[in-house]
Amino acid sequence: MNKVFLIGNLTRDPELSETSGGVSVCHFAIAVNRSYTSSDGERQTDFFNVTAWRGLADTIARYVKKGSKVAVSGSVQIRNYEDNQGNRRTAVDVIAQDVEFLTTKAQGGDDFYDAPAPSGTNNAPAKKKPQLESFDDDGDIPF
Repeated sequence: MNKVFLIGNLTRDPELSETSGGVSVCHFAIAVNRSYTSSDGERQTDFFNVTAWRGLADTIARYVKKGSKVAVSGSVQIRNYEDNQGNRRTAVDVIAQDVEFLTTKAQGGDDFYDAPAPSGTNNAPAKKKPQLESFDDDGDIPF
């Protein structure tokens, strides 16, 4: 089973693009703090490149930015490539299957909450919340 769960902050704004076939793809990176500190008291951080596809890619590009905290679940993909000097390199990427936005409005996530609804959604006016009505509780059990 190839499954990974990460919680971290975006290190840069997401980059949205399309493949030649018109499929949305979003690339971003997150910094994830390790749960322990080193011998000198510093907390170590790991950096992960993340790729999201299709509708998830569009949503991420629209609602998160550098510094946003996200939870990513997905799988790990290993790829090999040759750099400009001809050296063989290995890259580890996370392919996102689900991303949850963890930054709240109070923490500076205003764009997420104030952004217009994604295209293709129902833009009907918001319904009023139902008001609770008081009732006469005479203490009798109704059954």
